[in-house]
Amino acid sequence: MDIIQEGKKVFEIEIDALNKTKDIIGESFSAIVEAITSCEGKIIVTGMGKPGHVSRKIAATLASLGTPAFYLHPAEAMHGDLGMITSKDIVFAISYSGESNEILNILPNIKLIGSKLIALTGNENSTLAKAADIFDVFPKFKEACILGLAPTSSTTVALCYGDAIAVVASKIYDFQDLNYSRFHPAGTLGKKLIIKVSDLMTKEDNNAIVYENSTLKEAIIELSKKGLGIVTVIDKNHHLLGVITDGDLRRQLEKGVDIYNLFVYDVMTKLPKTTAMGLLAVEALKTMKEFNMSCLPVLNGDEICGTIRLQDIIGIGIIL
Repeated sequence: MDIIQEGKKVFEIEIDALNKTKDIIGESFSAIVEAITSCEGKIIVTGMGKPGHVSRKIAATLASLGTPAFYLHPAEAMHGDLGMITSKDIVFAISYSGESNEILNILPNIKLIGSKLIALTGNENSTLAKAADIFDVFPKFKEACILGLAPTSSTTVALCYGDAIAVVASKIYDFQDLNYSRFHPAGTLGKKLIIKVSDLMTKEDNNAIVYENSTLKEAIIELSKKGLGIVTVIDKNHHLLGVITDGDLRRQLEKGVDIYNLFVYDVMTKLPKTTAMGLLAVEALKTMKEFNMSCLPVLNGDEICGTIRLQDIIGIGIIL
């Protein structure tokens, strides 16, 4: 047996099934999407066995792209989980045969509750299709299993069909990356779109600040005490005048100057790059990367309110 060729054959069979299904997408698909996007409740996706695993993933994709949805195990539904369904919901049942006992057993109760039933099946004459308010039917294709029995092509097609519904629905909602970030706060994109400079900056007593008439010695003490790698020089109104970094201090030492007889205005970098507390942290990161900096003073209007460091941003998983 040529293992590589056998593996490729599985791909070919399942790709063929996907192409056949794509070619028959039509009014039923449109009706399903319209029903889902106008639903006042939630979409409850159900399936048994391998289609059940696919149903769980479809529900997760719908939810992440703006359609409230969850997976309902049809067997558990018979033992009280039907209470999760309301008359405003839509039940989306997936069964290639359309005769899965676990799904058929809950159909009368779905009707009693008053939920709309959508079915995805491979048999238009099946009990499930006949009970559904809207249904779509897979075209004829081969399962990739050598016996033609194990759900392989059919589950791949169902998964892609569910993705198509979720993506098209999200376009109808005009689902934007900000919406996506609300549902994915732990992901990299979510963090980029939610976390602001003010969420990460060092502020108040932990911030390293000296006044314009301070000596360089006082700045060094503040720099060492706070450990930020930067000390901000301000006037009496807390307006930014300049900054002194670890690098500035090293350069003064290399020159051999008497650092104890200098004042901060002799050494500080005037008009430094800054960021605003209301900006997204990723914008501050872009500035640091562009100018090869490790930290930035943070402004609230014209006043200094904190310091944000490169390591603070990267440390929570925000990267460019």
